[in-house]
Amino acid sequence: MNFEFSEEQEQLRDSVRRFLADRAPIGHVRGVWDDPRGTTDLVWGGLTALGVTGLLVPEAQGGSGGGMVDAAVVCEELGRVVNPGPFVSTAVGAAGLIADLGTPADQADLLPGLAAGTTVGTVALLEPGRRAAWRAPDTVAARSGTGWALTGTKVHVADLPAADVVLVTAAAGAELGVFAVEAAAATGDHTPTVDGTRREGTLTLDGAPTRRIGTGDASDAVEVTVDRLHTAWVVDGVGAAQRAMEISVEYAKEREQFGAPIGSFQAVQHLCADMLRNVELARAAAYYACWALDAADRNEAHRATTMALAFAADGLCSVGASTIQVHGGIGYTWEHDAHLYYKRLLTLQGLGGGSSDQLEELASIILD
Repeated sequence: MNFEFSEEQEQLRDSVRRFLADRAPIGHVRGVWDDPRGTTDLVWGGLTALGVTGLLVPEAQGGSGGGMVDAAVVCEELGRVVNPGPFVSTAVGAAGLIADLGTPADQADLLPGLAAGTTVGTVALLEPGRRAAWRAPDTVAARSGTGWALTGTKVHVADLPAADVVLVTAAAGAELGVFAVEAAAATGDHTPTVDGTRREGTLTLDGAPTRRIGTGDASDAVEVTVDRLHTAWVVDGVGAAQRAMEISVEYAKEREQFGAPIGSFQAVQHLCADMLRNVELARAAAYYACWALDAADRNEAHRATTMALAFAADGLCSVGASTIQVHGGIGYTWEHDAHLYYKRLLTLQGLGGGSSDQLEELASIILD
C-alpha cells in the first residue's frame, strides 16, 4: 500500500491547479452563479482538453483508464475554488457507471462523448421522501416495443440542468435496472439550494423512452457508483475546507483587534487548530477510500467510503462554520469568499443522507 502520489498524479494536480488559477479562480463562481450549467464553454473545454473527464474511461473508449485516486486529485483542486461545473456527475458518476455496467455496445456509444466532454452526464438515484434509499426505487421501467419506458420522479439529481444524458435507476421486474434517458425526453426542473455552486434538479418521467444499460441486476454496479460519488464529494470538500482554513489563518494574522492580530487570541487559535485537525482527518479518510475503491475488495471499499462521508459530513462542515467565525461579519458578505466555502461544506453535510445515515450504515457493516 503506497499513499504517495505518483509523478503523473502530481503533474495532473499542477496542470489542473494552474488552469483553474488562470481561467476559473474563485471569482469565476460569481460569474456563473445564475447559469444553470454552472460553467462556460471556455472552462469546460479547457478541463476536457486536460483529459480529466476521461480518467475513469477505458483507453479503448477514449479515456485514460485511471482510477479514483486520479479523479480525486482533480476533485480536490476543483473544491479549492468551489468550481460549480459538472465534473463529478460526468466523469465519476455517469462514466464510471457505464464503464462498469454497460455492454460493449453501450460503452462504444456513450463513453467516448463523456470522455471528450462533448456529452454531459449525471446519475439519478434518489426519490421523494426516501432519503438516501436507492435499492428499491418506485420509478418503474416497462417494455415499450423494442425499448423501455420510464415512469417516476427523481430528486436531487446533480447537475441536471447541464446534463445531456441521465442514467436513471428503476425497477425492471424483480431487478434493479439502469436506463439512459436523453434530457430532452423528460421534464427537468432546477432545484435551488443553499449552495449556488451545486446545481441539482427534479426529474419527472412519464413514459419517457429510454434504453437499458447492461443486462441483469445492476445493484452491485450502482453501489460502487454511489461509493465513488460519495468519495468524490468528500475529496471536493477536503479541497474547499483546506482553502477555507488557509484564508482564515491568513486573515487571523492580518486582522487586528485591541492592538493585536486576532490570531494571537486563544479562542481564534483553537478554531484554527480544530480546522486543521478536521481537514487532515477527512483527507486521510477520503484518500484511503479512493485507494480502497481502486484496489481493495468490495466490502472494504464500501466500509471506507461510508466512514469517510460519516466523518466529513460534520467535520468539514464545522470548518466552514469556523471560517465564518474567524472572519466575523465580513465573512457573510457577497464580495468575500468565506461564505462560498461555507455553503459548499454545508451542502456536503446532507449528501448521501448525512452523517446519521452513514453512521447507521457503518454500524450495520460492523455488526454484520
